[in-house]
Amino acid sequence: MAKETEIKLRVSPDSLATLRAHPLLAERCAGQWQTRELLNRYYDTADFALANSQVALRIRRDGEQIIQTLKSKGASVAGLSERNEWDWYLKSNRLVLGHLDDSCWPERLRELDKKQLKAVFSTDFKRQFVELRWLREGVDTVVEVALDQGLVIAGERQEDICEMELELREGDCAALLELAVELAADVPLMPCDISKAERGYRLFDANSYSVAAESAQLTAEMPLDDAFTAIAWQLLGNSQRLAEQYRFNGHWKLLEQWLQQLLSLRALLGSLGQAAPRASSSALRAQLDALIEDWRESILLGAEDQDARNAAPQQFSAELEQTRWGLFSLQMALWLHSRQWQQKRTPRGARQGAAALQNWLLQFLKDEAQALQVPRYLRQPEDLAEQAPRLERLLVWLHMARQLTELVESDRLFGALRDLHAIALQPLSPETLAARRDHLGFVLTLNAWKQLLR
Repeated sequence: MAKETEIKLRVSPDSLATLRAHPLLAERCAGQWQTRELLNRYYDTADFALANSQVALRIRRDGEQIIQTLKSKGASVAGLSERNEWDWYLKSNRLVLGHLDDSCWPERLRELDKKQLKAVFSTDFKRQFVELRWLREGVDTVVEVALDQGLVIAGERQEDICEMELELREGDCAALLELAVELAADVPLMPCDISKAERGYRLFDANSYSVAAESAQLTAEMPLDDAFTAIAWQLLGNSQRLAEQYRFNGHWKLLEQWLQQLLSLRALLGSLGQAAPRASSSALRAQLDALIEDWRESILLGAEDQDARNAAPQQFSAELEQTRWGLFSLQMALWLHSRQWQQKRTPRGARQGAAALQNWLLQFLKDEAQALQVPRYLRQPEDLAEQAPRLERLLVWLHMARQLTELVESDRLFGALRDLHAIALQPLSPETLAARRDHLGFVLTLNAWKQLLR
């Protein structure tokens, strides 16, 4: 078994030649670019038992070589993935079921009759590849760059393949992110958290590709730094998967959800105080602010205008033809991987970052609840929109960790604040002002809110 660590990045066909000639790759090449044709057949049962267990099984023809490969789903976020992989060289283009034994076959598929496996789709593509070598912080780093272009074909349905893969052979996986960031500054690259196998299954069922990244696993006693990292990875992963799925099918709800992930990330970055000094995230927050400003206006317009909704997929396609979305995604991933907010923070900030999540969170919620000044906005509901950032900070932590707060009826509090936030962003009108007063008054009656204000 080998562990595969790679970043997958969607590119346009026009960008492939630009990437191949990029000076950053040229100066690190350890050999010549090579080209090969890769013909792949993926196998599963009629009811997709392997896909449902996050397993991919294929036979690949690579020149004269025929390779049977089994991959199991591992950690994957923002295009950076780690998977377990088993390879066997075959003499013919037929599955060898004997290789699929207990050493690699998942326990949850133990009862599966492997004789039911059949070819379900293909991914055929041309791969241009080269090996890069360089010293990173005194350590040898080896990365294979692959530029893939071809088709996924499932029956009568098909989808283009056009992507770059950066696979780590030696060194720290931070090197992959650093390399990707440098390339993304010049070429539009979209971190693409979807495998070729997932694309094949998606052609049968668009909903087979989950738009939700793996949930953050939070505990009351974990350090704030760890909780913040886990939540940020989840939000970033969600945003990437939503962007990919919206690019694929253009469903309006996905675009709304994508913007919500950006809003939550922005709120999260502004919530840690001295534990994450503002200077450490200023560039990321500026990028988020620009994205949010542009897309919030478009989405608000689309909420009332079908023509705006119909135009949004083309607008999003134009976004992906620029560098800012991919560059932000990769820079955010590198910032999280390297925990850059921990650099140059004060001793007090370090203590805060090491504090138990439950203790920090309750105090954070208390401080934000006091600062929200609900009675003031009952008198001045026309000014409530200025509290939208504070409401967003409250909401991101209540959404992700309210089960750890020991607040009574915390679900009701989360729902009430979510509704209040939505009303705070509505255009002013007599009806809006009345709704703001009603919801502010309702918040004051909640037991969880009273508990925060003690």
